[in-house]
Amino acid sequence: MTFPLIGIPCGTDKSLRPKHPQVFTVPLAYLEAIQGAGGTPLQIPLGLSPAALEELAARLDGLLLAGGADIAPGLYGAQRRPETKAADDKRDATELTLIHWALAHDQPLLATCRGAQMLNVAAGGTLYQDIRSECPFCLEHDRYYPEHPLDEQVQAVEVVAGSRLADILGERQLQVNTRHHQALRELGAGLVVSGRAPDGIVEAIELPGRRFVVGVQWHPENLVAAQASMGRLFRALVDACRASL
Repeated sequence: MTFPLIGIPCGTDKSLRPKHPQVFTVPLAYLEAIQGAGGTPLQIPLGLSPAALEELAARLDGLLLAGGADIAPGLYGAQRRPETKAADDKRDATELTLIHWALAHDQPLLATCRGAQMLNVAAGGTLYQDIRSECPFCLEHDRYYPEHPLDEQVQAVEVVAGSRLADILGERQLQVNTRHHQALRELGAGLVVSGRAPDGIVEAIELPGRRFVVGVQWHPENLVAAQASMGRLFRALVDACRASL
């Protein structure tokens, strides 16, 4: 059996003291989810040149975008709102380069939470910078750890019938975790909605006609043990990568 190599861009650890050396991290749950699905995860550091990133991307079999910091509003033509948290500029630049390469070369891509937002931005879409202030009628989407368990399943999602996501999960009604205060607004070119929350917030997107381009707003890496369908999502990514080997 082959073990497809799946790259995961790191984030900058903002929990360290200001004078501490910079540290790039990927949550363990992502690494375990990829390994459990039969792939080999590779953490991608930040700050590499675009040329170096593209050379690295060509050696990968797939790409996974993790959750994390807010995205710089300037990347989608917006002015920063007071509720928008500090962006991780190195991560933004790294992920944009890798997403553009993946889309140009039809490389399988799974995007989660912030990753789904970055996928949308890379395709020319926009974001709600803060759901509470811009969509006061919306539900509570920002149920963060440690106040709420990582595997807390409180957000309903209706998956669109006939979508790639529906085929993968084998379910139309989901209960998932929810740890985001930003959300997709206008969709980028070619992307379609494959799941929504009851308040209308987009919870899943995909790009038809590609080998595998799927984005979900929740954190499936924390739900693999609780929901078999979340394991199927990671296996679908790994299978799409393996098919091209």
